[in-house]
This record gives sequence, C-alpha cells and structure tokens, in this order.
Amino acid sequence: MSIEIVGLTIIIVMFILMFLRVPLSVAMGVPAILGIIYLRGWETTLSTVETIVWSNSFSYTLTTIPLFIFMGQFLHSAGLTKELFNTFRKWFGKIRGGLALATVGSSALLAAASGSSVATTGTMGVVAPKEMLKSGYNKTLAGGSVIAGGSLGILIPPSTSFILYGMLTDQSIGKLFTAGLLPGIILMIFYMIAVLVIVKLKPDFAPGFEQSTWSEKLKSLKNTIWILILFLVVIGGIYLGWFSPTEASGIGAIGAFLIALVRKKLTFKNFKEATFETVRTTGFLFAVLLSAFLLNYVLVITRLPNILGDVISSSSLSPTMIFILLILMYLVLGAIMDTTAMIVVTIPIILPLVEMMGWDLIWFGVIIVLLIEMALMSPPIGINCFVLDGVAKDLKLGNIFKGAMIFAIPILVLIAVLYIMPNIALYLPNTM
Repeated sequence: MSIEIVGLTIIIVMFILMFLRVPLSVAMGVPAILGIIYLRGWETTLSTVETIVWSNSFSYTLTTIPLFIFMGQFLHSAGLTKELFNTFRKWFGKIRGGLALATVGSSALLAAASGSSVATTGTMGVVAPKEMLKSGYNKTLAGGSVIAGGSLGILIPPSTSFILYGMLTDQSIGKLFTAGLLPGIILMIFYMIAVLVIVKLKPDFAPGFEQSTWSEKLKSLKNTIWILILFLVVIGGIYLGWFSPTEASGIGAIGAFLIALVRKKLTFKNFKEATFETVRTTGFLFAVLLSAFLLNYVLVITRLPNILGDVISSSSLSPTMIFILLILMYLVLGAIMDTTAMIVVTIPIILPLVEMMGWDLIWFGVIIVLLIEMALMSPPIGINCFVLDGVAKDLKLGNIFKGAMIFAIPILVLIAVLYIMPNIALYLPNTM
C-alpha cells in the first residue's frame, strides 16, 4: 500500500475502534503503532515509541494539568459553590429570571477555579436547579442556564482544553489562557442576554422580584473574594510575566489548599478524594495525549494532513467558506464523539490547513474551545447534559437538551463575532 492509503486506513480503524467503545488511548495508540511497524519496521517503532512517550511524559508544561485539577478539587472542597450562587442571587434576584442569571454568573466565577466544564456543571447542578424549581422556574430554562454556565468552565482560564490544544500545536499556554478571558466574559454576557430574551418572550418561564437590600448585596460579596484573589494572582501573574503557566498552576494549587484550610473545610476524607480524582483525571489525559503524539507522528510520515491541505487550497473555496466547513465538521463530530477525542484526533490533521490559511493558532484555539463547548451540550452524547441529569433528578433529560440547544445560539454568535473581529481574542495575548 502507498503511505497515503496506510494513513487513511489508520484513521478509519481508529474511528471504528472509537465507535466500538474501545478506550480512547487504545483506539488511537494501537493503529498508530501498527502503522509505524508497517512503514518503518520493528526497530524504528520501538525507538520512536520510546522517544515520544519518554520525552513527552517528562514535559515540564504537562505538570500544569494535575496542578490545575488539584486547584479545582480543593476549591470544591472549600464549599464555595452555594455561597457564590447566593451572592449572585442577591444581586440579580430582583430581575425576572434572576436565578438563571445568578446561575450563569456564579458558574463563570466557578469556571475560574475548576478549569473543567463537566466539573462546573456537576457542582452548580447540585445547587441551582433545586432553587429555581422551588421558585417556579420552567425546567427548560433551569436546565439550560446550568448547562450554559457550565460550558464556561473550559473557556475562562485556567482550562484543561487550552492545555491540550497548546501541547498539540506547540503554542504558549499562557497566551491561550489570556486569549480565552475576553471571549469568556463576552459569552457570559451573551448567555445573560439570552436569559432576558427568553423571559421576555415567555414570562411564565421565570418569576422575579426577590428583593435584597444594598447591605445584604455588599455583605454577600465577601463570598467571592477568595476565588477572585486566587484568579487574579494566577492569571494576572501569567499575564504580567511574573511566572510561567506551570509555576502559576503550582501557586494556584497551594492557594486553593490554603483557602480550604482557612475555611476549615479540608478534612482527610476531602484531601483523599481530591488526590484520587486528580490522579484519575490526569492519568486519563496523559494516556490520551501520548497516544495523540504517536498518531501525529504517523500522520506526518504518511503526509495525510498535507494532502488534505493541498486539496482544499487548490479548490476555489474562499477562506470564509473553508472556515464554515470546519465549523460544520466540528459540530457533526461533537455530536457523535467524545470531546477529548475530537480535539486530539482532528488537530494534527487540520493543523497544516490552518497554517496554510494564515489563521493565528492562538485565535483558532479559542474557536476550538467554543466548538468543544457546543459538543458538550449537543445531543445525543452531550456529556454536560447527562452530568446534570445525574445530579438534578427533578429535571428531565429532554428538558435539559432543549434548554442546552437554546443556549448554543450565543456560542455560534460569538464564533461569528470572533471570525469578523479576531482581535477580541488576540488583544490580551499580544500585550503580554
């Protein structure tokens, strides 16, 4: 077989294994290794696997993953979720749909601590739906607002998705973090506008007018101070060049540990659970990343990405049309694939095309993360919807998916805005 056919065969076999529910790292790693054996022989394969696994396992940058996960786990142990929700409830409760607004706002702050969309959704899903349903909110709005707020977990830094993308494309993690900040704030505002539009069109979806005095509002702000200080130290330090993203992750983990300790919320049981969850998540991500690097090596020697780029560049399609096709491709893949699989499988393939189009890879990283957000809320396998269904039994999965699809519209609007005005994502990284 020609090397191009070998590359195509590896991709097909990988997708077949994924649809058969074979673990992601195995589905990518085994076809890649067999491809290297076929093309280069046993000795080269053993040397290549050893080099790729060894060098990337000891990557200094990769230590950001367990440390940021540890940070999120400690802050969760500190019991800040309900307090954040109550703070935003006091500020927005007077407005019709105020609890939905409070859910989005508190999720944004929680996202700055967790770095995970699934974690943000699961944590907020325990608190917010119960309060909204008790106040007479429609289940579609209640479910949709939690899913929307949860999606901010991977856009507002720190974000494990940005770390994965940065490792695969060899881009600065610090610049990716700062690139996600303004779009994250804008998306939060878009979500809030969506809530206001929904309750304007459907007033019966949400009551309003929960009065709070100015004294109560100002007093409630103390609940946000812990996360704000930690966020400003971690992200501000990266932006100002005081420390690298890896150093910032260590500072964040220590800071979160101290917050949990000062608030007297850290027990041996919490510490053990945080450690176990961090090790489990890190092990999964490392295995997937190492398999992705092996797959990337095979794709390079088979020239499959370059052929794809040549075919598209030789067509008469405009850059805008190519961008739209990529968006559609990710929307389809997001509905049928795990989001981690989606990013680690496709990025090595489309990277030469993105570079050929002259698109900034930091900007494109923000687009990819937004598309991951879409995938996390898209039926039939939108994992955030199933997570919420698991923790909020009073909501029905159908209502959750319906609400999620409503809040997918602001994401598409933001993608269009970023395509027209890429400097929204690039302004902060360019001033670092």
